[in-house]
Amino acid sequence: MPTQHNATSPSADVVICAYTEDRWDMLCQAVASVQAQSVAPRTVLVCVDHNDALHSRCLERWGEDPQDGRPPVRVLRNRFAGRLGSARNTAVEQVTADVVAFLDDDAEAAPTWLETLLRVYQEDPAAVAVGGAPLPNHTIDRPGWFPHEFDWVFGCHYRGLPEELAPVRHLIGASMSVRTDALWAVGGFHSDKHDDMDLSHRVAAAHGAGSVLYQPKAQVFHVVHPERLTWGYFWRRCYWINRGKVRAFADMGDAGNITAELQFARQMATSVVRELLRAIRGDVDALRRAGAIVAGLGVAGLGHLRGRLELRTGRLPVSLTTGLDPR
Repeated sequence: MPTQHNATSPSADVVICAYTEDRWDMLCQAVASVQAQSVAPRTVLVCVDHNDALHSRCLERWGEDPQDGRPPVRVLRNRFAGRLGSARNTAVEQVTADVVAFLDDDAEAAPTWLETLLRVYQEDPAAVAVGGAPLPNHTIDRPGWFPHEFDWVFGCHYRGLPEELAPVRHLIGASMSVRTDALWAVGGFHSDKHDDMDLSHRVAAAHGAGSVLYQPKAQVFHVVHPERLTWGYFWRRCYWINRGKVRAFADMGDAGNITAELQFARQMATSVVRELLRAIRGDVDALRRAGAIVAGLGVAGLGHLRGRLELRTGRLPVSLTTGLDPR
């Protein structure tokens, strides 16, 4: 039965997981953006994923509470064997607020990001998980062939997602939040590569489809590294993400379904027609975008078939992130 929560302004902690010193400047910007929110979190939790040098550097930077009224930063070390999902679980164990929000280490939150997320919980007691829109922050010019429908390849808001507050099947991990008690009830994160999708489906199964909401006005600016705008990265992500989804859905049991994936595939037919019409009108890149959409769907389908074969034959990689014991 769906859980109802009181319609009061909830408190929030923010979790940022990091794994490499290559993103140090971006991590510092991410933390600073959270500390400057219009509605301050109780605490910013920075969890370092199996990198001793980065952990030491974070302790040196944020080891003491700020004395200027900014939210404090706690530096944690991933205590589990897994990667991102386990790092998030480590941080969740330290959360004391009503809501826990997650921001990627290469994303910068808009000043009202947290306030906009929390307002959804305040106005809708049935809201259990709320995600925001990661907008692409390109470091080089976006290639004309790259279709906006596939911005999920680099973890950003993509064409086809709601433009107003609405229920969705799964949130984007670079900008999402969930009620802390509900996160514990579903056992935290159960996956490293599909942790956001896994969480969204488990929450929806427990509380109803309308409990997982997407608020595109809650914005963060997600850095898109140059290598993520190449054809090689495009097809590899289409393949590997959809190959891994098969295992992720199997692990979810009854909570998993592919409704969103089927809906996306149907929407792409309309997108291809639109791009072909643009090509007729003289858009030189439109034909390439149409081809990329068709190729992306084809490669994603191959990944899904490979995943199904591995599932059927039992040749699946071992998952190191297995969740938390529900409280």
